[in-house]
Amino acid sequence: MRLILMGTGPFAVPSFEALRQKSYEIVHVVTRPAVPSNKKEPPPSPIRQWATDHQLPLTDPASINAPDTVQWLQEQRSDLLVVCDYGQILSRDALASAKLGGINLHGSILPRHRGAAPVQWSILAGDAVAGVSIIHMTPALDGGPVLHTLSTPIGEMENAGELESRLSQIGVQSTLESVALLETKKCLDECVNLGGHQDKSLATKAPRLAKEDGELNLHYAVKWIDRLIRGLQPWPGSFAHVAFPDGKTLRLIIPKANPIETDMASSPFLPGDLLYGETLKQFRGITPSLDTTACRDAWLVAVGIDGLLVIPAVQPAGKRLMSADEFVRGYSRVASMKIICTPGSHRLLNKMSCT
Repeated sequence: MRLILMGTGPFAVPSFEALRQKSYEIVHVVTRPAVPSNKKEPPPSPIRQWATDHQLPLTDPASINAPDTVQWLQEQRSDLLVVCDYGQILSRDALASAKLGGINLHGSILPRHRGAAPVQWSILAGDAVAGVSIIHMTPALDGGPVLHTLSTPIGEMENAGELESRLSQIGVQSTLESVALLETKKCLDECVNLGGHQDKSLATKAPRLAKEDGELNLHYAVKWIDRLIRGLQPWPGSFAHVAFPDGKTLRLIIPKANPIETDMASSPFLPGDLLYGETLKQFRGITPSLDTTACRDAWLVAVGIDGLLVIPAVQPAGKRLMSADEFVRGYSRVASMKIICTPGSHRLLNKMSCT
């Protein structure tokens, strides 16, 4: 089997390495061009680094569907394109350049979560189970027949980075079995009836996320805030703007938080209020049945009317990561701090609340 491997991000590395170790003939590795930066040279993408480390031929066309690129693909006379975490949708002509077309390793159980961020949306949507799918590719986004799937439960506290790492390893088996299946075929016509066709009525979208999606808004249900923080870790990450009594604000990165569901309707505290010092003592007096001993060195933050967030660490803009307790000690002279948030104003949380 003469393979062309197409990928950019870390999700593809374990499967590509497994194919290399199986001694398939890797004709070429195709990756996205490096993004220029005004400040410094960007680090190589995981696939670029992997291909360089193993001295594999590498190319990075600006568009995989440009006529000259498609002609180049045809000249490689490959048997199969293996695509994962590449970042471009292949046209019909690009897919037809290989004798058996192309397969794609996708980080969800299709047809659920079609799009650029399937792992993140598995957590954002509150799914209990995630998985990987191998499809025989068509020009439709993640719409081809499914050759192989594997699933795994999502951990209660698992974030998107941790889940993606696990799924990338799970994907190795699906990739190897799918390539072995196609190895028995002689032409594209023999591949037409392979796999199960996707039910379009069950399809959901997993669009690309933006940096502004990570800003916390505490007017929503605590379970959605929890999913937002875990689903956006490590990128684009979660952050909040804390307001001080003198009107100044400070941007804080919040890499992790643990949710506590409890009735806040009768509490005097509003969404975004930070409970520490005297306010924490007051809260404990109101809710003596709630065990907050595990929150001794963390912040408690009021969320909506149904819970609290326990924030163990924060990173002020331009500074190092520190424990929430250390941050509070540095601002012990401040009587009150509050996370700035406006009811109903969060695009991503509004979409999550409808799933």
